[in-house]
Amino acid sequence: MDHLCLAEEGFKCFNFVFGTDALPFPIIENEDNCGASFSYELFNCPSPFATLLGRESDVTLSRSISPIDMKPSQKIKDRVRSKTRLKSAKRVKSGVFTEDVIPLVLTSKTQEIFQCVIDQDVTDENPYKLIKKEDIINDMKARGGISDFYPVKQQILEHSADDFLIAFDKDFKYGQSFYMVINETMRDVILQSLELKQEVKQEEEEEDEIFIRDFQIRNWIDLGSGVEIEQEKVVESPTKVKFMISRIRREFGAPVKFDDRNDLETKDSYMECMSYQDKNFSIKKLERDIGVQAVSILEENSTQTLWTYPRNACTQYTPSEFTEEEKDEILKSEALNVFINSVALRFEVALQQNEIMDVYYDDWRGLSEEDSTFGGKADCHLKEYQSFTDLQRSQGKRVSNIEWHPTILGLVAVSIVDRVTWEDRINLSSKSFRSHSHILLWNFTDPIHPQLMLAAPDDIYSFQFCPTDPNIVAGGCKNGQVVLWDISQFSERLQGNLPAAKPDTVKSNLLPELDPAPHLEVPIAQYCGVSSIENGHKSLITDLCWIPDHFEITKFGVPCESGEGACVQLITCSSDCSILFWDIRRPKARVLTRQEKQKMEKELPNPEGVPDTFKHLDLYWKPMHRVALPKISSVGDYSPMKISMKEKCSDKVYEKAQLNLGKGKGEGSDYGSMDIPSSRDLTSLTEVNTSLFIGTEDGEVTSVDWQIEKDMDTGKMTTPRPTHCYAVHDGPVNTVQRSPFFRDIILTIGGWTFAIWKEGVTLGPLLQSACATKRCLTGHWSLTRPGVIIIGKEDGNIDIWDLLEKTHEPSQTQNITSVSVSCIKPWIISARQHLLAVSDDFGTLHILEVPWALRHPLTQEKSNIEAYFDREVKRLEYFEARKILRSEKKVQEEEEKPVVEIELKTAEQVEEELKKEYGLYLQEEKKIIVAQLGKV
Repeated sequence: MDHLCLAEEGFKCFNFVFGTDALPFPIIENEDNCGASFSYELFNCPSPFATLLGRESDVTLSRSISPIDMKPSQKIKDRVRSKTRLKSAKRVKSGVFTEDVIPLVLTSKTQEIFQCVIDQDVTDENPYKLIKKEDIINDMKARGGISDFYPVKQQILEHSADDFLIAFDKDFKYGQSFYMVINETMRDVILQSLELKQEVKQEEEEEDEIFIRDFQIRNWIDLGSGVEIEQEKVVESPTKVKFMISRIRREFGAPVKFDDRNDLETKDSYMECMSYQDKNFSIKKLERDIGVQAVSILEENSTQTLWTYPRNACTQYTPSEFTEEEKDEILKSEALNVFINSVALRFEVALQQNEIMDVYYDDWRGLSEEDSTFGGKADCHLKEYQSFTDLQRSQGKRVSNIEWHPTILGLVAVSIVDRVTWEDRINLSSKSFRSHSHILLWNFTDPIHPQLMLAAPDDIYSFQFCPTDPNIVAGGCKNGQVVLWDISQFSERLQGNLPAAKPDTVKSNLLPELDPAPHLEVPIAQYCGVSSIENGHKSLITDLCWIPDHFEITKFGVPCESGEGACVQLITCSSDCSILFWDIRRPKARVLTRQEKQKMEKELPNPEGVPDTFKHLDLYWKPMHRVALPKISSVGDYSPMKISMKEKCSDKVYEKAQLNLGKGKGEGSDYGSMDIPSSRDLTSLTEVNTSLFIGTEDGEVTSVDWQIEKDMDTGKMTTPRPTHCYAVHDGPVNTVQRSPFFRDIILTIGGWTFAIWKEGVTLGPLLQSACATKRCLTGHWSLTRPGVIIIGKEDGNIDIWDLLEKTHEPSQTQNITSVSVSCIKPWIISARQHLLAVSDDFGTLHILEVPWALRHPLTQEKSNIEAYFDREVKRLEYFEARKILRSEKKVQEEEEKPVVEIELKTAEQVEEELKKEYGLYLQEEKKIIVAQLGKV
């Protein structure tokens, strides 16, 4: 705002002349005038105009003005009042009523319902929207808890207004993209300020005038830059070509006549100026670009067959056959001999190709796999295929182990144990508490009745089919005994998928528990061999596995070449701190004691239906080798729960199993005639890994070598002490399993965590999960995907971990049962069907179908997982190196510190110092007491 001061006795009106236009400007009297001198202020005068006010030539006095002219016009007053109200509205918007402003998050669906879509219905220029209270209440009734207005439901219902103001908060001043104004005063002020702002903007656009001043154009004076300008100037150097167009004089001004032209009479329906050869110029063609395209000629043909009345017709003919003389002549002919010799090689190759692959298989259809519905490529959920439960023998009990039959598809075996706590066992130890224990063999053809039951002397916590002879089953009991079954007499029944035997026609009306003569519907196979209870384990057998078929061990634990070529030895572990090795062949002949002779004389033949396969072992069976597990640094032994060995069976084990399965009763291997060979007659193998990976009852993970060596301290022959041990689990280890793709990668599960180890790396686990909310009870590697792990929890859920996707949490969680999951065992039926057997603590076996995403490996998944494990090993080595470096640095810093000499004080000096400290304490106490008394 510029000032103009005048010293005149009368009032004058100023007309400011700019060019040819005279613009009147209103002036008012300032408050600080005195005498005859007045000071005037010019409103809305741009700064260029203010500079012109000092020039007398541009100012012209026209007439005297009255006091009425001194007053501001009504238009100026309205504009001042509008700006004042706009400032007050801005102060309201700046947060005066923040307690009545509610920030909201409006989803795209809510914005479409109430027509407040960002950048369409609400913008920066018009950010407000009025919404009726009735519409908001109807939205909350229709959408319920998912309505965006539901959190402020009570405030909306209590408010008496009929509509609410919704504002778009672009700058997130109140924390969200929208806010709702509840205060009516604030709402009215905001709406009025919006209307005033639009009016002021419209008036300013109408009143803004552009003032243009006339400028005098002067000649340009060259100060030295003219040379550069001339150099940069573009000058046409070539000579312009001139064209002259002529026309006959009489045609100038002639009338033009337009008419219609038929496009069919003229080629291509357009006119063109054709070029012609100018003889004055002769240009030689140096290059020519020509394109040629062949277009097929389109032809349309049609035909129609004449339809006649259909009729059935048949014919019969007699085949023409060669006579016997003609056959002999053709077979002895030289042409047939030459033909057979010429095509024999090609015929043999064709037969080999037919054996290798199916030539009629449609590869394109196989690529699609038609997995667009449930269970397709996009579906990752496990689908329940079938479930098994026996209402009499398994309901209410716990499934302790699951094993798929190695050769018969669709046959799965489960062991059933009582759900008895440790306290109940102690209370019932003095009573005759005996229940029947069985292993149930289920087939998919009959989900109600088991195909076969294996009777056991006690609860079976671990069992396994023999890899080379599926008719032999070995199991570990709760009382520490090892049991053997021979089910060869039931092999035809199991292979034929026969249903269970039907009961008699006449049934008793009593319940099965009260019926004195129950009808046995399922055949029961009795055990034919059991170990000596005094020479076996002292506690329940927690794990059992067969030694592979390509080697066997001696009584000193030395691996030797197997002479039988079959699995004849097995390993068991128990919580009694021992690992035992057993041999199912006949032991060496030895001198029997008198008691043993009397016992053999009193032996009776086996009952009817019990085979004599392992009669040579029954009640005399002793372990051939024992492995002790002393702790590394403390007194005591490790109590193993699960074991795992690196060696696996040979590639021909499936063929051996198929061969032994086809043999009937009495045709299989005669283990009674097989003698345990002497270690002198066997060839030792040095490349066999003799270490066992062990998970203990205390959550520890360690490894031990089963070979016997001489102890340097005691001089006795014993198994070596474990070299390392890690306590990573907060509960008993229930799973120790090697990866089917990497034999040195091991999965351990126990307590609330799981860990992945690499054999030979003693720095710790490659991966250890965080503690879960529920205990992890079992787990298994995927058989087709190297990076997928399946974990069973105590809440009935299954966690699927994909290490390529994420390692801090499971990729998928699915509920299977309402009780705890006890066992998990996957199996491959075919390339397109993978099954997962899951059991629970209620005796139910769930068979789940694995989806495509969890059975089909990703591209280069095995190499990526291997690279991931290698990176984790390097990480452990780096951390260990840094740890050693920091410890050495710390020791070095302590050595470099100067030695501080401590002055030894006498007893008198110490007593004197204590007296001084006590005197100071009494003085301070006295001051505090005096100060307190003074206040009182």
